[in-house]
Amino acid sequence: MAEMRVEVFGKSLSDSRGMEGTLRFENVTKRFGDFTAVDGVTLEIGHGKTFSLLGPSGCGKTTLLRMAAGFETPDSGRVLLDGRDITLLPPEQRPVNTVFQNYALFPHLSVRDNIGFGLKIAKLSKAEVTREVDRMLELVDLTSHADKLPSKLSGGQKQRVGIARALANKPRVLLLDEPLAALDLKLRQRLLVELDAIHDEVGITFLYVTHDQGEAMSISDTIAVMNKGRIEQIGKPAEIYETPRTSFVAAFIGDTNFLEGRVIESLGERFSRAEIPGLGAVLIDNDKPVRPGDRIHLSVRPEKLMVSREKPAGGEWDNAVPGTVEDVIYFGSHTRYWIRCSDYRICAEKQHRTFQLDELPPSWGDAVWLRWHANDGFLLEQYREEDEELLTLPEE
Repeated sequence: MAEMRVEVFGKSLSDSRGMEGTLRFENVTKRFGDFTAVDGVTLEIGHGKTFSLLGPSGCGKTTLLRMAAGFETPDSGRVLLDGRDITLLPPEQRPVNTVFQNYALFPHLSVRDNIGFGLKIAKLSKAEVTREVDRMLELVDLTSHADKLPSKLSGGQKQRVGIARALANKPRVLLLDEPLAALDLKLRQRLLVELDAIHDEVGITFLYVTHDQGEAMSISDTIAVMNKGRIEQIGKPAEIYETPRTSFVAAFIGDTNFLEGRVIESLGERFSRAEIPGLGAVLIDNDKPVRPGDRIHLSVRPEKLMVSREKPAGGEWDNAVPGTVEDVIYFGSHTRYWIRCSDYRICAEKQHRTFQLDELPPSWGDAVWLRWHANDGFLLEQYREEDEELLTLPEE
């Protein structure tokens, strides 16, 4: 087999490590006093994958990570690594390492000594330590900064040191606890690309904890969305976004519009017709089994909706609803419209593929039409009114 080479931080390196790293939580629960941080969670993270725990503050994602690291002990349930129960194993005996949000570097040690600290504790020879530290320095493109103290580094450089130090001991699992939260947007975007390249290079399991949907969507093989100590949904990024199971997932991952009504007619195996109070009859995709009389909760993403001044001709399975523009926000790459349709305030998004000076876009107070195809909406298994608070809407 030809040797694979991956470019990381502008460097071309190769690695033939074939370590395992299957991490499993079995019915894990953790309480702090009367507060249940993690509530009966079971999930498995396959070796060599990037798995993200995503959710708002207090949802239990960091507590799960800390139990994997050995910093917290579950009240019930087990944590297993490659089939071995590590629930009660102390942190220093676990083949996992953690990258922290606040870097956690030793301020009095140089970059080189920070990276090599764990190797020296493991009693490797001086030659082995030097060889591995040099490799890590090259991996994260910090060779020219090897003798600097952390105080002389930028935030992004400090986080690279943290990543290199965590990887130097060749863990089976790398735990990343909101590693980019302290960095500015542009640097976060760059380091996300670099982290993904590092993962491809070293080939170990990454467990990534974040509250940032964009980070999770861009770096993950699989995402578990958490809420109030439980997992709402597990899936690939596209599955989580396009087919949310609950209203929490639909609202937390991006933005959406919630429509509520009842099925009034079946139109075959694929489509049905539903009555949405204030909007009238709309066509829906039978992505879940429904029958006439069933109550439904529909999620429609803003980018699925088209806004036009004229009533659209549409196709056989298109919906068209009239409304009035209440708010317009220009973002450069796209414009967002908030359309009043009876009791609904619906968000629609128009992507700017071209800019036509002779085309007058809809403005405040304009009468418009919203159009979407029946299969652009998704039926939710579970809907909760409180989840609508997660929607990003401008003040009236």
